[in-house]
Amino acid sequence: MSQSTLPPNAHVLIVEDDGGTRALLNRFLTENGMRVTGARDGREMWEMLAEVPVDLVLLDVMLPGASGLDLCRALRERSDVAIIMLTARGEETDRVLGLEFGADDYIAKPFSRAELLARIRAVLRRRSTPRSATDPGQRYVTFDGWRVDTARRELVAPGGAIIDLSGAEYDVLLAFLEHPQRILTRDQILELSRHRLGDPFDRTVDSLVSRLRRKIEPENASRPLIKTVRGAGYMFLPQVTRQ
Repeated sequence: MSQSTLPPNAHVLIVEDDGGTRALLNRFLTENGMRVTGARDGREMWEMLAEVPVDLVLLDVMLPGASGLDLCRALRERSDVAIIMLTARGEETDRVLGLEFGADDYIAKPFSRAELLARIRAVLRRRSTPRSATDPGQRYVTFDGWRVDTARRELVAPGGAIIDLSGAEYDVLLAFLEHPQRILTRDQILELSRHRLGDPFDRTVDSLVSRLRRKIEPENASRPLIKTVRGAGYMFLPQVTRQ
């Protein structure tokens, strides 16, 4: 797997209260060319984030004091750092809440080292390499008064405000922008957004689409921007233009 698009010496902060697990992850990621810092809980996490730049936070859900989900929500309110949640296998609620609170991805325990490394690299690659939905010379994508700056990975509202999007939300929005007025199944959305967020028929895609709707659709809008097609998937309704 090519690493040419990854940040050099990417810095990963592991927030995990189990010392043995933290040490194993530290050694494994260090052996694969990453800088690693460990934290036992939310207090240590905030201390580390205040001291050094971090590219990605590997955040366990089950922590003493503030839970990983609470920390994810607070972290996303303050920072755009990449976040991968570590959840117990089968805990769909944790996965969905993590995405609702702004996580870029999740991985269920127990997990293989290869899967963990692949997911970390995928999230870092998405964050470090602008993914254009257009020709390289067409930086902006517009729809219904909104504008996406594909170089900056920014969504700009009709009034000019920049809207916060997690990496997962941004990639799903681009999937819609690349295929407007076309029904996309959940499986296609996962594939087009380059996410591997579990079974495409679980609530993961629905959660991401729901979050996008809350951010881009006006309250009491007479016409939705993203239409649910019962039994099929979703359709992005606005006309899309590229500049």
